[in-house]
Amino acid sequence: MPNAKLKNYLHLHFLVFIAGFTAILGELITIGALELVWFRMSIAGVLMLFYIKAVKLSLKIPLKVLLQFAVAGVIIALHWVTFFEAINQANVSIALAMFSTGAFFASFIEPLFFKRAILWYEILFGILVIVGVILITSSEFEYINGIVLGLFSAFFSTLFAVINGRFILRHRASVISFYEFVSGVIFLTVFLIVTGHSFNSEFFTLQKSDWIYLLILASVCTAYAFIGAVEVMRYISPFTVILSYNLEPIYGIALALLFFPESEIMSAEFYMGAALVLMTVLLDAYLKYKDSVRRKRKVVTD
Repeated sequence: MPNAKLKNYLHLHFLVFIAGFTAILGELITIGALELVWFRMSIAGVLMLFYIKAVKLSLKIPLKVLLQFAVAGVIIALHWVTFFEAINQANVSIALAMFSTGAFFASFIEPLFFKRAILWYEILFGILVIVGVILITSSEFEYINGIVLGLFSAFFSTLFAVINGRFILRHRASVISFYEFVSGVIFLTVFLIVTGHSFNSEFFTLQKSDWIYLLILASVCTAYAFIGAVEVMRYISPFTVILSYNLEPIYGIALALLFFPESEIMSAEFYMGAALVLMTVLLDAYLKYKDSVRRKRKVVTD
């Protein structure tokens, strides 16, 4: 039994490592962010369909649910587009540091969706995150476009996580993901056509390295990561999973320094700001865990 638990913990951190490696692939792939996400969601959607057919899951869902999945698919597409464009406009470190502000947005989005009061420490942590972002912005102002895109990416990611958190209670993760990927592809296809892009042979003519990186991104970092994260939550507490995924920017920034030392070494103020944001996120997760434990004990006592 202890060996099984250790195996799941190692699997979880491998998934977090994969999440951090996504940004590295975004830097290595040479095509634009819109095209990158289109290929990512298309390939991942096909792979997810193969998986669904292999395990014999039903894809039948009500039209109302399909429309809800479609909205979530557009949101995750916007998250990925803004995230990869933030890397293009700045670098991996900036994009991941801004991605860490997701907890700040969650402090205001979650109360709206779940109709609860904003907690006092969420306001305090929100202020600390803003201070961290100001530190980063003041020292790296030449990357302001990437910083703004990174903040939008964090907002879309948080919105998607909150919405998806409600879906997962009633539907299989693979089915949800498949419809979200398809919806994202349709949305991006329409947007690309409207903005003058053509789906001709040139669109599909990519460098060999781009195809390799895209296949890794779509298979390992998307389809496998989505299924693996849900599987891990069967054996490890949601708090541990959430806390571990908050380490993604740390893994990603460390990998960026290893792969791209010349472009990723930032100022001292950047690392101070990023550390402030990350510590705030981890502390927020810890306090929420303590609150949930306290509420469960109160229910048992009552």
